[in-house]
Amino acid sequence: MIEITDLHKNFGGHHVLRGVNLSVEKGESMTVIGGSGSGKSVLIKHIIGLLFPDRGRVVVDGQDLNTLDERGLNDIRKKFGMLFQGAALFDSLTVGENVGFSLKQHTRMSDREIRDAATEKLALVGLKGVEDKMPSDLSGGMRKRVGLARAIAMDAEIILYDEPTTGLDPITADAINDLIVDLRKKLGVTSVAITHDMQSAYKISDRIAMLYKGEIQEIGTPDEIRNTTNPIVKQFITGSAVGPITAD
Repeated sequence: MIEITDLHKNFGGHHVLRGVNLSVEKGESMTVIGGSGSGKSVLIKHIIGLLFPDRGRVVVDGQDLNTLDERGLNDIRKKFGMLFQGAALFDSLTVGENVGFSLKQHTRMSDREIRDAATEKLALVGLKGVEDKMPSDLSGGMRKRVGLARAIAMDAEIILYDEPTTGLDPITADAINDLIVDLRKKLGVTSVAITHDMQSAYKISDRIAMLYKGEIQEIGTPDEIRNTTNPIVKQFITGSAVGPITAD
């Protein structure tokens, strides 16, 4: 579903991505781990066509993003849903309006049809009867669920998760992890997450890739990553202050 080949990106002399190679199969859940500044967010922006490589290419569902015009890129982006780190809900819109926002922008559905679709997606993430509430009325975990309902509103084929458990207490974070796993099983979507939360990474992933200084250090199943002999990966997943990774 996603094929990244020799991806390089440079910002003002700062080489953020240094030849990243990564494949994500259809229906797979891939998690990219790494510390702050490792290039995770830059990688995600390339996958969705918000940034373009200085060298290399990104192919999504058989289409090379470098070769597409704006219309083609917009068509590809409709395949994606995204759960942002802070949920990124519109404060001035109700929960139902937030979930139905993309449907209102990109379809000819009636207001009633959009509301019914929003209600259906909210039910999928375990929320009922909240359509008329405002985001400020919700807990952090509920806002994450609303953000996820919005991400799947257009029946996305690929869902991107930007630090899905950041800012949540451990119990709520685990509930969000369970929801991510459950939705993938129910909807058959391809998932790409970026996180530094190893408990989340182990739970939601088919495979995990470690990004460090713009390069993929290792790719493997959760068990393979747990048992790694790579000193960089081992230090990161154990959270040790001692090792080749130095604290910024």
